[in-house]
Amino acid sequence: MPDRPDALELIEAVTEFLSSEVLPAANDHRLKFRTLVALNALAIARRELEASDNLSLSREEVTELARRDLERREVEASDNLSLSQGEVAELARRIRAGDPPDGALRLLKEHVAAKLRISNPAYLERYD
Repeated sequence: MPDRPDALELIEAVTEFLSSEVLPAANDHRLKFRTLVALNALAIARRELEASDNLSLSREEVTELARRDLERREVEASDNLSLSQGEVAELARRIRAGDPPDGALRLLKEHVAAKLRISNPAYLERYD
């Protein structure tokens, strides 16, 4: 059983302190700005902790992308599966050329959306 407070509770406590005590009492514009930056960083950290499983492409998605979408030999399953720089460059070249592999754009859009939900959800909401 994890100790209390957990990471999310700590983030929440610091967020509450900064927003309710430090920010209202700050007379210096630089201190206010830096406090707002800190609050934004804490919000990102909170969202990242809450959605930690959605940040990376799954091993199966990468395997499928490499096998089917990049039209190359099947990738052997391994615990540390990743695309080589050459394979990523080939995928980028095909997307730029208007010849995206089947399913690649959907997969990449989902990946970017998952990252935006953490780093800047307001930006993503403009396009939903």
